Amino acid sequence: MRKSFRRVALAATLMGAIFSQTSLAQQLRLASGLPPMQPAHNPLYTEFQKMLPEMSDGRLKGQLVGMEVVNLANMRTAISSGLVQVGLFLPAYFPADLPNFNLVGDLSLMGGNPHATAAAITEYIVTCADCQAELKALGIVYTGSHANPYNLLTTKPVTAESDLRGMRIRVATPQHARWVEAMGATPVSMATGEAFEALSQGIIEGTVTSLSDLISFNLQDVIKHATLIEMGTFHSLIDHAVRRDTWGSMSLDNRSAIIKASNTTSMLTTSRWVEMAEQSKQIATQKSIDLLEPAESFIQATADFVIADVDTAVSLAETRFGVTGAKAKIEHFQALVAKWETIAESLEHDPILMQDAIQREVWDSQDLSQYGL
Repeated sequence: MRKSFRRVALAATLMGAIFSQTSLAQQLRLASGLPPMQPAHNPLYTEFQKMLPEMSDGRLKGQLVGMEVVNLANMRTAISSGLVQVGLFLPAYFPADLPNFNLVGDLSLMGGNPHATAAAITEYIVTCADCQAELKALGIVYTGSHANPYNLLTTKPVTAESDLRGMRIRVATPQHARWVEAMGATPVSMATGEAFEALSQGIIEGTVTSLSDLISFNLQDVIKHATLIEMGTFHSLIDHAVRRDTWGSMSLDNRSAIIKASNTTSMLTTSRWVEMAEQSKQIATQKSIDLLEPAESFIQATADFVIADVDTAVSLAETRFGVTGAKAKIEHFQALVAKWETIAESLEHDPILMQDAIQREVWDSQDLSQYGL
């Protein structure tokens, strides 16, 4: 009887210990604000959710919140209110609050290889004191970004600068808007999810976006031509913006786990965008969408625009938003892109090796007891 009691007591103790460990796991509400088919949801958030317990030895776990609760437009409010603790945050929505972030985030046409650009923007923001001050004021902590390669999708064939004249083109960043104007077209600012309807109704005649949108937003049904001119990358992203109060409550090990999970999934997501862009070329062929090569004069006109636009970006940042030393900051970002181009090529753009490099080059030198606080 006494032995039986001891066995029951031991079992109860073990169960209590297991329950205690489980109950101590910190559950984070996560939101991408995007539909399931989007790479910025899957793998960016689905894999992040899986990696949290793995990389934290079970101390962290995540619960995904759907678009019916949180979308990109209300992400700031969702994080500040505590509705979610980690969310996909678009700095471009808040130019007045994040001018230093957007200074380089908006320079889409300076993006090169997506993996290199993602690493470059991550290193830039982590080490940019002015950017960190802006993020602190918003109550969010930055952990990394991914990058998505862009091209030009249209309803009319475009191979030369003259073909764009008079067209209405949807854009996502200020620099793309300035490029559209420089090419003689009219930029139209709208969310990616609105492009399908606008194209089908003839409100716009093209969009500067990823080829993968032929799949992810079904643009294959309204687009007739895809011009394979390199339009840089969309990298104005905070992949996993962590609520600052939540970050402050975490142990250093948990903060480290968040960063590793974030940077790993950011690189996986970048790879997924590149993969989907290639798949979209096959879809284009099946749908009789013309894949057009740009004329050399069109490529040169775009390259000339990028060089000349630096002065415009500097002037706008300094006069409109009070950014100091804008030209030096842009030059620093360009140097980081060049640095990471070399690293990415040496690693054959492998997402896991790139994450290791980001950890070594960026995060190992950060004091996580102070970072973000």
